[in-house]
Amino acid sequence: MTTPALTLWDISPPVQAGAPVFPGDTPYRQQWSAQIGPGCPVNVSAITLSPHVGAHADAPLHYDPTGAAIGVLDLAPFIGPCRVIHAIGVRPLIRWEHLAHALDDPPPRVLVRTCTQAPVDRWDPALTAFAPETIERLADAGVLLVGIDSASIDPADSKALPSHQVIRQRNLRVLENLVLDAVPEGDYELIALPLKLTAADASPVRAVLRSLGRDP
Repeated sequence: MTTPALTLWDISPPVQAGAPVFPGDTPYRQQWSAQIGPGCPVNVSAITLSPHVGAHADAPLHYDPTGAAIGVLDLAPFIGPCRVIHAIGVRPLIRWEHLAHALDDPPPRVLVRTCTQAPVDRWDPALTAFAPETIERLADAGVLLVGIDSASIDPADSKALPSHQVIRQRNLRVLENLVLDAVPEGDYELIALPLKLTAADASPVRAVLRSLGRDP
């Protein structure tokens, strides 16, 4: 008897030249250190990038000068049952009432889709962010990780970063720059493991969702 394959959603944007970053952050660049040719059997490249390019996990070090680096964090929050909730077109802040319709007995991970189409090829200065009280209530509901399809859980021009500070205070984990365009509301398994970068403030992730159980 053949076991049906589980459906897999890749929720990571492309990481390439021109991938959007916060103004002033380090863009993605790649150059060849070696290329296949006479006397060289392989291609080898060197890349330069911000760890906040593409889908990424923030470390406490990103918003806390004494916080932990990404490479020492427990991986458990980044893998497991997850709920995708739609709050499409909500701006500028995601409030509790935008999510309440899907928060009955939530799993430990909640990802919020705000975009009809994620801006994978341009910087969006009007990005949608979380209201800090929404993060507080998610933490109260037992959520350990929050994710969003914009570049930050705080407004792009915020200096106080109130939602990041709630994440710090409540010891939550965060994923940003996800692509949820094709993902229906519902429950999934999230896999979004950061690299073991022992001194970094964030890490790129290859974020994917898997259907729960067997597909029909």
